[in-house]
Amino acid sequence: MTDQIALFETNIQSLALLHRGKVRDIYAVNNDKLLIVQTDRLSAFDVILPTPVPGKGRLLTALSSFWFEKLDHIIPNHLTGIAPESVVTEMEREQVAGRAFVVKRLKSLPVEAIVRGYVVGSGWKDYQRTGAICGIALPAGLQEAAKLPGGAIFTPSTKAVAGAHDENISFSEVETLLGGDLAAQVRDKAIALYVEAADYAITKGIIIADTKFEFGLDDADGLYLIDEALTPDSSRFWPADQYAPGKNPPSYDKQFVRDWLETQDWNKKSPAPALPPDILAKTAEKYLQALHRLRS
Repeated sequence: MTDQIALFETNIQSLALLHRGKVRDIYAVNNDKLLIVQTDRLSAFDVILPTPVPGKGRLLTALSSFWFEKLDHIIPNHLTGIAPESVVTEMEREQVAGRAFVVKRLKSLPVEAIVRGYVVGSGWKDYQRTGAICGIALPAGLQEAAKLPGGAIFTPSTKAVAGAHDENISFSEVETLLGGDLAAQVRDKAIALYVEAADYAITKGIIIADTKFEFGLDDADGLYLIDEALTPDSSRFWPADQYAPGKNPPSYDKQFVRDWLETQDWNKKSPAPALPPDILAKTAEKYLQALHRLRS
């Protein structure tokens, strides 16, 4: 990955730019389709880092594409199958090659659908403080990184803009936002997606400790999986052969970057510190390892 030229930001003049997110640039193709480009930007603690990871966008696109296809029997996704190169000018094709999707234009739901299978990260901190995660009571005495004894749980959060922090919310708050029926559908689909993906990943030597999904509605209120799916940006991937309860295992995801940032004199607000070359190279290697293992 690191021998590639990094794309920090796209510059597509032939389409209207709608939004630059933490990682993705989104353009309008027409009234019912969007072009989503996965840049090489990296965010941590909800802040965009100044150092892009060369090739990361292409890797995330390949991995999302793999999962969208593998899991589309559970829920339809937003892909259209239209080649991204066909909706931009010839001069702009390099910006989208291998790192973009043309997708259905759907109404994004205002909830991050987080599913956890293990007690780790903010969930571990919540459990230590309250004996629960997002209000879901858990047995006493669980260790850090322990597998949840009752199976995966749905722990939603709000969607934060760049520079702001997501906030965990209860399921009852999701019901208030979405309505009871849709909230239940989102919860059940998110858990089903996680369970199937986690069951597959363990056969490849990877534990998916937790992940985040996003969903959208079409004009007929049909529910779709959108954004990305089960990548190192939205999931915690652990090597199964190095897992043991009681400690946070090494990971294939950007936890490596988070751990480095925690050692820096930084208040977790923009601007973030630049990543040194060795951290950048190791991060790229971790992402690549995850893709190769899962698609092998």
